[in-house]
Amino acid sequence: MSAKERDRLKVMARVKSGGISLVEAAEILGVSYRQSKRLKRRYEEEGDPGLIHRGRGQPGNRGYDESFKREVLARYQERYPDFGPTLAAEKLDELDNLKLDHETLRLWLLKAGLWKKRRRRAAHRSWRERRAHFGEMVQIDGSLHKWFEDRAPGCFLMNLVDDATGTTLSLFSEQETTEAAMTLLWAWIEKYGIPAAIYADGKNVYLPEVRLRQEARERGEELYTQFGSACAKLRIRIIHAHSPQAKGRIERSNAVYQDRLVKELRLQEINTIEKANEFLFGGFVDRLNEKFAVKPRKSADYHRNKKNLNLASIFCWEEERTLTDDWIVRFRNHYYQLDRQSKRPPTTKKVQVCQWLNGELHFRYRNQDLRYKELPDRPESEAKKPKHRRRAQPKPKWIPPANHPWRSFIYGAACKPTLSR
Repeated sequence: MSAKERDRLKVMARVKSGGISLVEAAEILGVSYRQSKRLKRRYEEEGDPGLIHRGRGQPGNRGYDESFKREVLARYQERYPDFGPTLAAEKLDELDNLKLDHETLRLWLLKAGLWKKRRRRAAHRSWRERRAHFGEMVQIDGSLHKWFEDRAPGCFLMNLVDDATGTTLSLFSEQETTEAAMTLLWAWIEKYGIPAAIYADGKNVYLPEVRLRQEARERGEELYTQFGSACAKLRIRIIHAHSPQAKGRIERSNAVYQDRLVKELRLQEINTIEKANEFLFGGFVDRLNEKFAVKPRKSADYHRNKKNLNLASIFCWEEERTLTDDWIVRFRNHYYQLDRQSKRPPTTKKVQVCQWLNGELHFRYRNQDLRYKELPDRPESEAKKPKHRRRAQPKPKWIPPANHPWRSFIYGAACKPTLSR
């Protein structure tokens, strides 16, 4: 019995016991007086089953014949096994003259085990309006694809896209590395200026792991990657994109590259990363921007001038090393002798080692670059050299006197020998 029918059973039982009248029962159940009389008569004649709906368990008046159902399922398995119920219902009506609703077909397929319920779609994401100014925020990402089709292995296209205009700049790299990201951002700054912010995903090229960042904040510190450190020097804010959908602008730009650039590389018969980068910077990216870039909503350019900035010293790897008292530092299993600032040992034992993208090494001590030379072998520290000491005279052998207590000791006897003066 349904909940509605159970309510009717309770009310009719009260009517039968004389607790309420039939008129009151009709008001409680929300039915007419004539209907309440029919319910009472069926309850008295058949008992509890008399209140169950007469159509329960009976085929519907507008239901399909069983033969029609078998024919539809057989046709579906024969011609449309990978079709969804909606498309399959359309094709069954269009090509096989078997007309039925797609929801009916869905129920039949589920019951027959020919279709599985699809998982619920992700929550709807609201559309984010473009930024208003050119240079207010750029998005960065690496796209792994078979850019040379079967002519060469797949590689990454590093892409930068301005959020306000869709202006793009890209280069090829074997992997999505720190060096590739620095090189691309350097090229953007040379062409347009320093952007205000960068929108990037959580790869460790751009941002440290969440756990490491949280531990650093608890210590009152700020943790950066090598790329993040370069952005911090340029006062570029890195914004974390928590999902691919959040940076849809650059994902669509990658799709344009995957469609157009692959065909262009095929026509140009380009099979190497070096030649592909020459092709990108030789005019392809500019033509792409002319076709797809839009005007920003506001005319002000948010890029800052790079004047008086040595970008080579900013886009580099920085590591801290320890100086010895002889002004020697070890870096990647090589030893370097720094020019002494004084004859004394260094007061500050830490030196900053900067390796530029072109491979140059720079040693920064107290915000000053020190000249250096590489040593062929590991030097021996003067402080650890052994000092020559005068050989000490051996001590004479000590002989106990004749009246020493141990000479008169008897095992198991209590004796108290006295020493003679």
